[in-house]
Amino acid sequence: MKTQFLPRALVVVLATSLLSIGCAQEKAATPQPELKLDSSPVGDGGGRIVTSYADVVEPVQQAVVSVYSTKIVRERLRVDPFFRQFFGGQIPERQRKLEGLGSGVIVSSNGYILTNNHVIAGADELRVSLADGRELVAKVIGTDEKTDVAVIKIDAEDLPIVTLADSDKLRVGDIVFAVGNPLGVGQTVTMGIVSATGRNNVGILANDQVGGYENFIQTDASINQGNSGGALVDAKGRLVGINSAILSSAAGGNIGIGFAVPTNLAASILNSLIATGKVQRGYLGVAGQDLDPKLAESLGVPASTKGVAITDVVKDTPAAKAGLRRNDIITNVNDRAVDSQITLRLTVSQIVPGTEVTVTALRDGKERTFKVTLGNLDDQAGASSEFIPGVTIKGLDEEVRAQFRIDQRVDTGVVITEIAESSDYADILVPGLVIVEINRRPVNDVQSAKAAIKQGLNLLLVQYRGVPRYVTINVKR
Repeated sequence: MKTQFLPRALVVVLATSLLSIGCAQEKAATPQPELKLDSSPVGDGGGRIVTSYADVVEPVQQAVVSVYSTKIVRERLRVDPFFRQFFGGQIPERQRKLEGLGSGVIVSSNGYILTNNHVIAGADELRVSLADGRELVAKVIGTDEKTDVAVIKIDAEDLPIVTLADSDKLRVGDIVFAVGNPLGVGQTVTMGIVSATGRNNVGILANDQVGGYENFIQTDASINQGNSGGALVDAKGRLVGINSAILSSAAGGNIGIGFAVPTNLAASILNSLIATGKVQRGYLGVAGQDLDPKLAESLGVPASTKGVAITDVVKDTPAAKAGLRRNDIITNVNDRAVDSQITLRLTVSQIVPGTEVTVTALRDGKERTFKVTLGNLDDQAGASSEFIPGVTIKGLDEEVRAQFRIDQRVDTGVVITEIAESSDYADILVPGLVIVEINRRPVNDVQSAKAAIKQGLNLLLVQYRGVPRYVTINVKR
């Protein structure tokens, strides 16, 4: 599938099959696999001349596999209306197979494999081809559409594995290699550099239903269809990313702009999927705004300060219980620098719910630390509630902001997340609309919105795509 991305017919191309599959059923906790980690930086400042990377690449090749997916599609035959009478009104069906090709990376000796969600999505059968020539059936452990990461497993032991690097230490200019099976030609290694880190809002995972977590490594190492799910490794042969997509011309070829999911993010997804069959994400409970020089000065800190200014703290959330307030400026979470809302959201989402974290914030120009026990984002997602018949709302938090792309200047209110087609208000209200006031009363959460609404005529102050306006609705209970 090709998605319009930029002018001049540039498109985002998912690098292999575009089938769809649900996550594995929730299951009991499973012992975590032993991952091999090396967190040292790749560069040591030396200026030695390197004439070959064969010794670095060869072990990685043994741990990169080809993933073949098969989906059975049933479709009705086209039958002339005249002949339908001979089928008793039943249109015959035929079956055909859709086959997809991608790559994967073995990360544990007992058969756990990292790949992309879109590589295995919708598959009725998965087969994995190993570097030694064996072909084994694989089962799905779990998938995460929001990061395009999936975990599959084969029944085998003593498999070759890759070492995982600390992808946060990756720098622009570091040499990287992409290993996979592009276009089905066989295992291929290409070389390039890290072109950028922390790429987001590139339109690969962002849609209103998914609310993706984009944090891609960009590279000019050649990536093509079939490379998806394969390894992006550094000059020490350590895994720094899972190749996921390319920016391409209409023809679909490589033009030197490829994207990979960072290892740190992929590993956090892998651990959660193996343990529970689903992804559990931490939840803080604040709405915020990126700190720019003018906002920094207005809050009494140097213009060069980086961080996220809290615009609202949701009641009874981990942030509220820890004592964080509006106008606090979050600068670090567990010693990881926070320079934007995207960084804050990604950092918190990768931490297991129930974990106590240290949040560093500036209050009135002075640094303070807060111990916060993170909640579960799934629990917060379940806090949606029917507001009026057929209309569901949710408190304004970082997750719902990302899902509906809500302007950060909107710092209070509740968001309409769903409207039933049969609702009397379907032609007035839309998902993503923020209700700021009801009958001239500010609303900050589901409870205050329900308390403010009344039977009969109601006046709503709303925000939609940055535009405020009044809306009147007549509520009939």
